[in-house]
Amino acid sequence: MLRTFLIALCFSFTFLSYAQNDAIGYNETLVYTASYNMSGILNDLAEIKMETSPVKTSKATLLQLKCTAATYSKWDNFFKIRDLYESYVSPKSLTPYLYKRDITEGGFYKYMKYTFSHKTHTVKSQMKKKNGYEENKSVSIGNSTKDIVSTLYSIRLLDYSSMSVGTVKTFTIIFDNKELKGQFTYLGKETISTALGKKSCYKLALGSRSTNALQGTNSNLIWLTADANKIIVYGKFKIPVGTGELRIKSASGLRN
Repeated sequence: MLRTFLIALCFSFTFLSYAQNDAIGYNETLVYTASYNMSGILNDLAEIKMETSPVKTSKATLLQLKCTAATYSKWDNFFKIRDLYESYVSPKSLTPYLYKRDITEGGFYKYMKYTFSHKTHTVKSQMKKKNGYEENKSVSIGNSTKDIVSTLYSIRLLDYSSMSVGTVKTFTIIFDNKELKGQFTYLGKETISTALGKKSCYKLALGSRSTNALQGTNSNLIWLTADANKIIVYGKFKIPVGTGELRIKSASGLRN
């Protein structure tokens, strides 16, 4: 569930170089409703929460980026979801050092941990599944490859105000021990109604070149507020098994 929305959102941005972080603070909380179209009816299926917090280590203070998803109680008997994704990054550049994924979806369970070594362009990967299965390996990555969570936050560091409509950018993320490539197209500004009021937004179309997670042309869209925070307030996605939406419910602790 959260994996689908995160991949859809991230098929836009791990590319080139990012500006220094002036959009994301240490105590931000964004709450969303994730909806899914079943039999022609859009149902509110789960709550997705994105939170940031400082984490002190022996050498530095890192920024924890945490994403969780949980189905609403009425859906738990049908398909219970409890997903956790988190990344520990540089507060200034959002360069990832540690990534964890712990998901339970129906009867499926998976745990992943990535330890990044940017000097050697490798990721030390640990994967666990049910019944005690464990796999450890080293994965080579490119210079700009990030995990899915740090990528999702890094889109907010980009300068959309200087982009021309139709600008296309590419990205790479590491997911399930594989590098995935995708792109986004900047479609311009649009004002939309949200739970936070009417917002002028940057509108982006997402696409993938190495997975079938997304379907169609300009069928996968996100809207970021056209202000200094650049938070995601709305998303529409078409995936192999249907369509979905992501709508913001609340935002607190914003940096700007």
